[in-house]
Amino acid sequence: MTEAGKSTGCTARKRTWRAVVAAHGTNPPDQVASGIPPTGTHPADAHHSRVALRVNGSDHVLDVDHRATLLDALRERLDLTGSKKGCDHGQCGACTVLVDGRRANSCLLLAVAQDGAEVTTVEGLADDDGSLHPLQEAFLEYDAFQCGYCTPGQLCSALGVLREAAAGHPSHVTDPAVAASTGPVELSAEEIRERLSGNLCRCGAYNGIVDAVSDVCARSAPAKSTVPSTTPGPAPSPVPRPDVIV
Repeated sequence: MTEAGKSTGCTARKRTWRAVVAAHGTNPPDQVASGIPPTGTHPADAHHSRVALRVNGSDHVLDVDHRATLLDALRERLDLTGSKKGCDHGQCGACTVLVDGRRANSCLLLAVAQDGAEVTTVEGLADDDGSLHPLQEAFLEYDAFQCGYCTPGQLCSALGVLREAAAGHPSHVTDPAVAASTGPVELSAEEIRERLSGNLCRCGAYNGIVDAVSDVCARSAPAKSTVPSTTPGPAPSPVPRPDVIV
């Protein structure tokens, strides 16, 4: 490269950096690029908005960059690092949280669009006294994790699955006759695999995950069986446990 080319490139970089500093303060470029607002408060402008979030039972008011995702806000602004950034494209499920009671990939949600939402992360599953959620206990009992990177998303997604099934929401593998009813959907192993198929485990702990969710579902079943069935049928036959979940 000629000296003139080097000089031109250097000058262009300086101009770019000055523009970044003027717009965002002295925060590092990677923080600016990710849409994370600089540390401190922001004057009202066209690029930031104030949002109110209720996260794990606590109220927070944040000034967020319009580009920041809910995942970035949770991790970088509220220091809730349980939710993980895996693919950042909504394909692995490591970032799964509960938004207003329903599971969602937080890497695909803009924080500014969640104003007034109630968010539950893995840090909010345990009781105030530190007692683990039944799902957390079952994951420990059934060795439903290895490295643990995907586990927070698996737990939040599993809790969402239990709620969806209890509310009668069908899945792709739900029997049409059951889907047409208004009662809860029984969570067979096949149902659990289908409903958790958006949460990937690179360690391959799927069998333990299915067993853990099945156990929690079985233990909570008596509390959900208060509505008498008008069409009693035979008990479902046990589903064999496969070696690999497809």
